[in-house]
Amino acid sequence: MKIVLAGGSGNVGAVLIRHFLARGDEVVVFSRRVRNHETVRHVEWDGATLGAWAEELDSADVVINLAGRSVNCRYTPKNLDEMFASRVDSTRILGEAMGLCVVPPKVWLQSSTATIYAHRFDAPNDEISGIIGGEEPGVPALWGKSIDIAKAWESALWESDVPGVRRVAMRSAMTMSIDRGSVFDVLSRLTRRGLGGRLGSGKQYVSWIHERDFARAVQFLIDFEVDGAVNLCAPEPLPQADFARKLREAWGVGVGLPAAEWMIELGCWAMRTESELVLKSRRVVPRRLEELGFRFDFVVWEDAAEDLVRRMRG
Repeated sequence: MKIVLAGGSGNVGAVLIRHFLARGDEVVVFSRRVRNHETVRHVEWDGATLGAWAEELDSADVVINLAGRSVNCRYTPKNLDEMFASRVDSTRILGEAMGLCVVPPKVWLQSSTATIYAHRFDAPNDEISGIIGGEEPGVPALWGKSIDIAKAWESALWESDVPGVRRVAMRSAMTMSIDRGSVFDVLSRLTRRGLGGRLGSGKQYVSWIHERDFARAVQFLIDFEVDGAVNLCAPEPLPQADFARKLREAWGVGVGLPAAEWMIELGCWAMRTESELVLKSRRVVPRRLEELGFRFDFVVWEDAAEDLVRRMRG
């Protein structure tokens, strides 16, 4: 198969590139910075305007759009505008380019986010009965900005005029991989330094997915006639305090200093990021994947953490 990865130069892109190359697929990456690679062809694009890159879509089997400015930043008006534009513009221009194809791609997998769901503790959010966020009482108004971006991101996918192209919005949780700079790498470094303790109340839920299951789930979405929104996350999210404790156990670290909310806000300000990333309760489950017959290799966080730690040590 010919796989086109738009914005595939990050950690999640690396996970998918390894997966597709192992299968013997042809991989083309759209990136703002063209890099030399023996087995992956990089094509320059700006994520906003039509260009020569659009020719790669004709007769491609699959397009996967991962483009979007990192959310690991302060939610300033400028950064929010960039987060919005990088997601919505890239989605719209891909749709426009596919609409011009003589032989359009068969499948369009569009990155989305589990953050689209409401901050809640009472029940998990699935694709059928889950509550879309933005109107929860008692949460910072700033959290609604990321919800607005997520909803606009998905709207750009559904509004694209691409007859015959099957479309899936992948509402992904944190993908845990051993790549340098990944979420797991950052959390592991904090844990080994004794900083992997309870954050705030520690009751907020953490949704996650092991890199192997993420790649397998993406392949599943390609192979089966699935469309619409699909949650890409492990079946068992867990409270942050338990998540942190199991990660400490996997690393053999006995102590994890807790941090009150005011300490988190101060630390996030110093690190130029936002507390929503660690304080929002993302209790998300993969109802559609499981009902369609997908089976996870890593259901519980303890097993995933032990595997990732073992491989990182190796």
